Amino acid sequence: MKLESYWTDSAPVYISPARELPAQVDVAIVGGGFTGLSAALALAKRGASVVVLEAGPHVAAEASGRNGGHVNNGLAVDYAEVAAKVGVERARAWYHAYDDAVDTVAQLVEQEQIACDFRRHGKLKLATRPSQMEALQRSAERLIADGVDLDVAVLDAAQVRAEVQSERFHGGLLYKRSAQMHMGRFAYGLALAAEKHGAVIHTGTEVSRLERIGDTRAHRVHTARGTILAKQVLLATGASLHGSYSTFGWLRRRIVPIGSFIVATAPLGAERAAALLAQQRTYTTVANIHHYFRMTPDHRLIFGGRARFAISSPQSDAASGEILRAGLMQTFPQLGKVDLDYCWGGLVDMTRDRLPQAGERDGLYYSMGYSGHGTQMSVHMGQCMAAAMSGDASANPWRERDWPAIPGHVGPPWFLPLIGMYYQLKDKLA
Repeated sequence: MKLESYWTDSAPVYISPARELPAQVDVAIVGGGFTGLSAALALAKRGASVVVLEAGPHVAAEASGRNGGHVNNGLAVDYAEVAAKVGVERARAWYHAYDDAVDTVAQLVEQEQIACDFRRHGKLKLATRPSQMEALQRSAERLIADGVDLDVAVLDAAQVRAEVQSERFHGGLLYKRSAQMHMGRFAYGLALAAEKHGAVIHTGTEVSRLERIGDTRAHRVHTARGTILAKQVLLATGASLHGSYSTFGWLRRRIVPIGSFIVATAPLGAERAAALLAQQRTYTTVANIHHYFRMTPDHRLIFGGRARFAISSPQSDAASGEILRAGLMQTFPQLGKVDLDYCWGGLVDMTRDRLPQAGERDGLYYSMGYSGHGTQMSVHMGQCMAAAMSGDASANPWRERDWPAIPGHVGPPWFLPLIGMYYQLKDKLA
């Protein structure tokens, strides 16, 4: 079993050629994941000189290349809860931002001719308890009543069993606009598209420090390979721990890096895969510590979840893989002792309210905090932030949101085991 991402191991990876850093650019983007690459593409198309600085050995080395392969619409939290806190109008706009995000991915795949197996088969949210099914029904009724999503549909237990070969589920809620793709191939295609339009990408280039020039948006961007003068800077770092705390500490006190872990089976064969997941959607269970799964075009089952509340590392990934194997067997016992070819983990950039944060502070632009729903929103926000940085502040759907620091969070997240125990208790009592 390989302890690496199936997505990056089964696709070409973009590694920049040896070249000097530019002395000056219009925009420097810190982070070569989907946010950074998407923003670079959009800004370069607008005529800006753009450099992308990625600390890792290749683009999409972190969350963008280490996720479950879902491109889902719908909020990370219940729409009704959000509406109760911020009002229907704002909650509706945020929900529709995720619809727009899936559309943005689809448009870029088509416009740039990215071969990444993009398929729009929908997402099915699955209830493992009757009480969860009741909650899903209420959620669907509220989405329809508020005119937020008229395409959602409630499926009963028999309808779910007709497409998911498992006895665990009491029904589900179908989101018809959701999609899926091969993350590694998309990342490679997006990087090539950004460079084709004029952006320059530097991998293996960690930004150590940012030095603001007066009260302007201009910064000197310091790296081990040299310094760049940038008129604007976009931070697209997610939960990355690269760079100095003095520069990036404000963000790190507001994001909790939570590990999410995934396994990929050996190929099951077309017939077996079709029997297991007949509609080939993306699937996620209703729980705080939940599972999510889908099938790949080469008929592997990708199965993930919050196996452990720990930071991803080779040892942590391996331990989590065994926990996920048990969850997979509980869900699909008919697979028997199927081989697991891949096991990997990644860091989710979780915010307190599990909604993204994007804007400008002290002359720096930022977009992150996607909280496990980032594959589509990160791509979309790259486009949105490019527009905002070009003068259209209204293009940012998450503008003007308060973002207080997380109490007690001033370094490594020592409190993750406590959070895990809390959510486990909530799931047991639900």
